[in-house]
Amino acid sequence: MFKEVDGKNYFSASDRLVQFAASGLAGVWAEENTREAIYDAFRRKETFATSGPRMKVRFFAGYDLENSNLDDLSLIQDAYARSIPMGGTLNIEANKNPTFLVWAIADPQGAPLQRTQIIKGWLEDGEHKEKVFDIACSDGLSVDPKTNRCPDNQAWVDLNDCSISADSGAREMKVLWQDPEFKADQDAFYYSRVLENPVCRWSTWDAVRVGEKPRSDIATTIQERAWSSPIWLNKF
Repeated sequence: MFKEVDGKNYFSASDRLVQFAASGLAGVWAEENTREAIYDAFRRKETFATSGPRMKVRFFAGYDLENSNLDDLSLIQDAYARSIPMGGTLNIEANKNPTFLVWAIADPQGAPLQRTQIIKGWLEDGEHKEKVFDIACSDGLSVDPKTNRCPDNQAWVDLNDCSISADSGAREMKVLWQDPEFKADQDAFYYSRVLENPVCRWSTWDAVRVGEKPRSDIATTIQERAWSSPIWLNKF
């Protein structure tokens, strides 16, 4: 089966297959680079994944993080001592809204980071709900409290050679956040996600290398990303 796109015939795969990106990566936060330590990290679910680039992300939640100094060299050590890392469960305490810590680092050879997000999930009347919160923006921008979204940082991609803007985005993002819609009587889960500035999709790179225009039915750019294991909040 074939279909015509831009005056050319292509093998007809399902639209879902055509939109697939390249393979991703998985990572763990282990105490040392040994088989035992790595498997221990898997068991406690202190893991993260990326859509391909070698970004890194840490994620913590606790009741004694709100006054943490993000520039302190002992930040991570203190977070382990005063909170729980991703993959863990935090018991909800009466009249206390937990603080979340996200620390994301860009791939040294990849695009800069554009935004950090937290995704919340919960059950409401037996129905699964999710909400995405932008919690930190690059380039000194601020999250719109009404939409929970960062403004556009004007990052661009040149589709002629896949070069990207060099003056937007961040190499590192650290942020503390509390859920403005937190409910102490509601079980929920939260996980963090960080997005890069847009870059060429792999299919666009292929087109550039052979001097062809990218197919019009496939997105030309993509925002690579990393995401953490969730942290569960339970009432008991």
